[in-house]
Amino acid sequence: MDKAETRNQRHKRAMQRKKTHIDGRIAAATIDKGLMVVLTGDGKGKSSSAFGMLARSVGHGLRCGVIQFIKGVWECGEQMLFEDNPLVVFHVMNTGFTWETQDREKDIAAATASWEKADALLTDAKIDVVILDELTYMLTYGYLDKAMVLTALENRPPAQHVIVTGRNASKELLAMADTVTELKASKHAFDAGVKVQKGIDY
Repeated sequence: MDKAETRNQRHKRAMQRKKTHIDGRIAAATIDKGLMVVLTGDGKGKSSSAFGMLARSVGHGLRCGVIQFIKGVWECGEQMLFEDNPLVVFHVMNTGFTWETQDREKDIAAATASWEKADALLTDAKIDVVILDELTYMLTYGYLDKAMVLTALENRPPAQHVIVTGRNASKELLAMADTVTELKASKHAFDAGVKVQKGIDY
């Protein structure tokens, strides 16, 4: 038996073991429930991942709601793509970044108004997926009451999925989540003086 055939046989045995393992895990996963996904960390891609899941959900015909905290001054591609989709309710806080407003009271008022819309989505069993983009900042800065937010997330309809994005997710959010991904920054073009790019950054 030559080296190529030996390698092919080893590969086949390894893949058979892997398939048995994966099939077993799939068979053991019997719980069907709404998931809470937290996307956090200092790396790029948190909102991009969330909107990828939004695209996937819309593709399946699911009804979705999006609340974007912080953002709103620039024309973001995700908003232009989804805001007129009949399956998507889209709300943007529309104040821009906190370092641009420099007005805490104004930011709190805007966050409170946006949270009212988020809370309505989180109590609507007809909404399958809710994205709370940049919500973590609202808790970190104290713009929203943490207990109020956590209670709403905990008491949402059982089949409803919710996706929370933003840096420095609190330990309570992490503990409550079913899936947590922390994106780590290794390198970013902006740090080298490269302007933000349409379609890549917004």
